[in-house]
Amino acid sequence: MSDLGFIHRFVPATLPGRPPLLLLHGTGGDENDLIQLAQALAPGSALLSPRGKVLEHGMPRFFRRLAEGVFDQVDLKARTKELADFIAAARKAYDLSAPVAVGFSNGANIAASLLLSAPDALSGAVLLRAMLPFEPMPLPDLSGTPVLLLSGANDQMIPAAAAKRLAEVLQASHAALAYKAVPAGHNLTQHDLNIAAEWLGKLGPEPLA
Repeated sequence: MSDLGFIHRFVPATLPGRPPLLLLHGTGGDENDLIQLAQALAPGSALLSPRGKVLEHGMPRFFRRLAEGVFDQVDLKARTKELADFIAAARKAYDLSAPVAVGFSNGANIAASLLLSAPDALSGAVLLRAMLPFEPMPLPDLSGTPVLLLSGANDQMIPAAAAKRLAEVLQASHAALAYKAVPAGHNLTQHDLNIAAEWLGKLGPEPLA
C-alpha cells in the first residue's frame, strides 16, 4: 500500500493481546523484507512494515548518510518526524496501539532515533545492529520502555564503542534495556532470532489503544 505517506504492508493480528510490530528494514530492503522474520519472532502479532523513502545507489533507506557510519543529521531529524507521523496515521487507520519497533541496521538506527526524539511513537524496540544516531540533548524519558539491543561482536560496520554508546544513552534515559553482543558480524544469526523471540514473548498484553 502507498497511502498514509509511506509505501507499506500491513498484516492484521491473528492472536489477541500481542503488541503490534513496526518493521524497519536495512539498506536495500523493502516493506516485504522482515515480514517472515517477524512472523517467526512474534506469531500472531499485527505487522506494520514501511519502505524507506531515501535511495542510496538505488537501494531504499530510511535516512541519508554522508559516509558509512556518518549520518546526515538534518535529514535524519526530518525523516524521523516523518516516520513518527506515519506511525500515528497508521495507528488510527488500523486501530493499533503503539507498536514495538523491530529494526535491522539502518532500520534499527531510525528506530533508535524515534526512541530518542519521539519516544511516544513506540512502546518498545528490538534494535538489531544499531548505533547511536545522535547525542540527544536533553535525554528523553524512556522510563520502563523495553528495549532489546543486539550487536555483533565481530561487526565490521558498527564499532563496538558505537553500539555501547547507544546502550549507555538508553540506560541513562531509564529504558528497560537488555543489551547483548552476540558472536556474529553485521548479519543476523539464529542466535539473534532466538534471543529476540524470547524477549518479545515476555512482553505483556498490549494496552488499550
